[in-house]
Formats: sequence, structure tokens, C-alpha cells
Amino acid sequence: MGRLAWTDGLSEVQREILDTIAEFVDREVLPVATELEHADAYPQRIVDGLKKLGVFGLTIPEQYGGLGESLLTYALVVEELSRGWMSVSGILNTHFIVAYMIGRHGTEEQKARLLPKMATGEVRGAFSMSEPDCGSDVAAIRTRARRDGDHYVIDGRKMWLTNGATANLIALLCRTDEGADSPHRNMTTFLVEKEPGFGEVAPGLTIPGKIEKMGYKGVDTTELLLDGYRVPAGSILGGVPGRGFYQMMDGVEVGRVNVAARACGVARRAFELAIDYAQRRETFGKRIADHQAVRFRLAEMATKVEAAHQMMVMAARRKDSGRRNDLEAGMAKYLAGEYCKEVVEDAFRIHGGYGYSTEYEIERLYREAPMLLIGEGTADIQKMIIGRRLLEEYRLD
Repeated sequence: MGRLAWTDGLSEVQREILDTIAEFVDREVLPVATELEHADAYPQRIVDGLKKLGVFGLTIPEQYGGLGESLLTYALVVEELSRGWMSVSGILNTHFIVAYMIGRHGTEEQKARLLPKMATGEVRGAFSMSEPDCGSDVAAIRTRARRDGDHYVIDGRKMWLTNGATANLIALLCRTDEGADSPHRNMTTFLVEKEPGFGEVAPGLTIPGKIEKMGYKGVDTTELLLDGYRVPAGSILGGVPGRGFYQMMDGVEVGRVNVAARACGVARRAFELAIDYAQRRETFGKRIADHQAVRFRLAEMATKVEAAHQMMVMAARRKDSGRRNDLEAGMAKYLAGEYCKEVVEDAFRIHGGYGYSTEYEIERLYREAPMLLIGEGTADIQKMIIGRRLLEEYRLD
């Protein structure tokens, strides 16, 4: 690892974990990432390797079979995996969010039954909040769950489920009639257990197929259709209806740190490719790295990589300390996503015409980076959150 994106204050265990992941990425991910991405092929061998390393249980408490590591450790692992291939980190992210939500908000029965299997990767999680017509306006969701005896009957349509087909557990946000004045208190999170695959995987529950995407390939992104789908009342996360919005927002906070970490990893890889290419390619009788214009560009790229990394680390550490981190997570996600786009584009420019060739890795990164501008809330949504929180912090008396 070069000097950039170094994190001070890590324990020996954390360093050992990161060294293991870096070695895994160099050996198992980078050599096959572009080929798998171009084929839109699911990286089963990579996933199996991550299971053996215990990564699916990285943050799950030891009492439930996990490693009990912090959000910071997880974010740094995500950064390293994204340096290899961002889609691999996507396979882990929704799983991690669901495990986090169960650990924080689940009943003891839900924790004891689900977390040990999630730690091994036997149970894999997906996170379902978005819908076709509401995007970031969570309060406008239309999927409804109505009580019917000991069950709820759910009808609606969900969008953008990462791992929608491969997962066998979905944290699903629905509108329920709890009689509250605020729409936020009329939402409930259900833990929906299903079989992996496409089509009607349970009566009334259908995964239609993969959504075709510009980038972020390999990982399955799907819709979810619910038509009279029955789920036991005991499937409510935490056992009490009406708390779903706040549970989901808690999960999104850690998800935004994750997206920031992904952006840091992709940006670092783009920088690595650019500085390597700039020292090998020659024009006008010298390396292009010796041209002032290219050297200035490299300097700007490295500064952005470092700044984004340190902000991401700060946001993760704040969440780990138990303090509110929506401001810091929003800032980290916004800055890292924007800087990632800029660093990747600068690396593309340094590669010149070769950057447009599918034979070069930068072409893949160029298609992957835009997803980080919209994942877990668009850049504009982050600025709205940041601005609102700043006005709270600096309110005039």
C-alpha cells in the first residue's frame, strides 16, 4: 500500500484484517474483475472466498458468531474491496446494513435466529426502501401492509434492490396504518425471508429479473413485486410496528459511510492506474509524468483521494463512538462521490485514447463512478441534509 489513504490509530487486529483483504483483492479480484464486469457475471468464487475469510460476519457481535468489528474496520474493508471491484463491495453492503439493523433494533429471537447464519453468509441480506415513483422521498412510499389476524398482507412495488435475487432475507419498508399524525410513524420494517432466485419465489412475491445498468455489473439489482404477499406479524423488525422509518434511517447512515468508502476505493484505484501509466507512457521524448500538466493533475488527484479518505474515516469513527453522524456521513458521502468522479475522469484523461478502450481498466471505473453520485441518496439530497444540520448547529438564538 502506498502512502495515500493511510489510517492512523488502528489496532494490530485491524491491520491484519486489512492486509488480508488487500492480499485477497490483489490475488482474487483484480485479475478477473474487468472480465467478469464486461460479462455481467456474478462473482461466485470471490463471494465464496469472502465467506471463508469471515467477511460476511465482520461487524456481527461475537456472541452471534461474527468478528465483532467496528464500522471503521468495515468501511476500510469496503474501500479495499472497491479498489479491486466496486460490485464486490455492493454484495456485502446491503447484507451489512440488514445485519446492523437487526443487531440494533431486532428482538432477541430475531438476533439469535438470523445473525449467526448471516455471519457465515448462509443468510444473505437485501435492503428495500426505494420505489419507482418516490426515489429519495421515503415518506411517499406506496407499498402497504395491512393487518390480517396474525399476519400482514403486503401489496406494492419496490425498486433498486441490490442482491434482490441472491439474498434470502429482505429488510422491507412498508406503509402501515398506525394512526399517527406523521407519515414517518406509519411505516414498519418487515424481515422477509425468501428463496433465492428470479420469478415468483413465494406466493405473492416476485423478483422479475435483473435491471440492466451502465456499470455496477456482476451484482444483481432488481425490482420486487408484492401482490397479496402474507408475512407473519412476528416478522416486524423489533416486534413493534410504526418504527420502520427510523430503523431504516439508522441503516442508511452506515450505508452512506459505506458509499463514501466505495468512492474512496475506486478513486484510489484510478489514481494508481494513472500514476503507473504516466510513468510508462512517453511523448515528446519523455515520460508524460514529467510534463507539468500531467504532474499537476496527479497532484490534484492524490489530494482528493487523501481528503475523501480522511473524511470517511472521521464519519465512521463518529458513528462507532455512539454519536449522531448524519452530518458527517452526508459530508463524507457527498465529497467522496464527487471527488471519485473527478479523479476517475482525470485518470481517463491521462490515459488518452487508451482510456476509451475496453482493454484498459479505467474504462470500467469510468462507468462505475457515476453510481456513487446517486447511491444511498443523491449528491443534492446530501447537500440538503448537510444544510439542514448546519442550520440546526448554528441556529441564531
